Amino acid sequence: MPECEHLPRPPRLADTLSRSLQDWVRDRRLAEGDRLPTEKQLCEHFGVSRAVVREAIARLQADGYVETRQGLGAFVAVGAGVSRFRIDRADGVTRGDGLREVFELRQLMESGIAELAAARRSESDLSEMRMLLGRMEEALVERQQASELDDAFHLAIAAATRNPLLVRFMEFMGAQIQSSRVPTWDDEGHVRGLAAAAHDEHQAMYRAIADGDVMAARLAAAGHLQAAAERLGLAPGEGRSGSGRVGR
Repeated sequence: MPECEHLPRPPRLADTLSRSLQDWVRDRRLAEGDRLPTEKQLCEHFGVSRAVVREAIARLQADGYVETRQGLGAFVAVGAGVSRFRIDRADGVTRGDGLREVFELRQLMESGIAELAAARRSESDLSEMRMLLGRMEEALVERQQASELDDAFHLAIAAATRNPLLVRFMEFMGAQIQSSRVPTWDDEGHVRGLAAAAHDEHQAMYRAIADGDVMAARLAAAGHLQAAAERLGLAPGEGRSGSGRVGR
């Protein structure tokens, strides 16, 4: 086992421990099929309780890093960590660098999704988007929370690609970042014009997709995502890549 490295005591010790064990796997200090140290050894090595160790092992198992065998202990799984994908809110997905990284991921994916939607959309897809835009228009007038409609609009664009994997990706992302949309559509967001700005950006995306203009759709999605990042307090231009701008 690597030399002793007692952990600091942050609010979530189990998260910290699970990340340390993930690093062991990534650094090949533990290989596929290797048995993890016993609970007692991990407690002594990291200076934590058995409850923390058990919670960390459960997290690693859920993330596909380890598998447990009755009466034998926990072992590094085959393909550890690559069979599942998760955005960990404990790693700061709702703030700072964690949020910026999420927006970079969304920029790369959603700009391409909008481009593909413009090439493949059907009239029924456009009808669904118009319906959602209409309901968001009503929410603007009545100053209502419409973050769920916002989610649904982005999902409708994914559906227009005719690619079920992209739909599943957007469903996953929507569940992870739904809370980041809420400030745009809350009372303060309406007063500050954030909801109106987001709605204008949605309409620009719709027009480009309806026109079948793939480049305009890509740029409209990228512009929307950059503006949303700025609405959430990310510095303009941070996380920008060569294909466009960043954001929601």
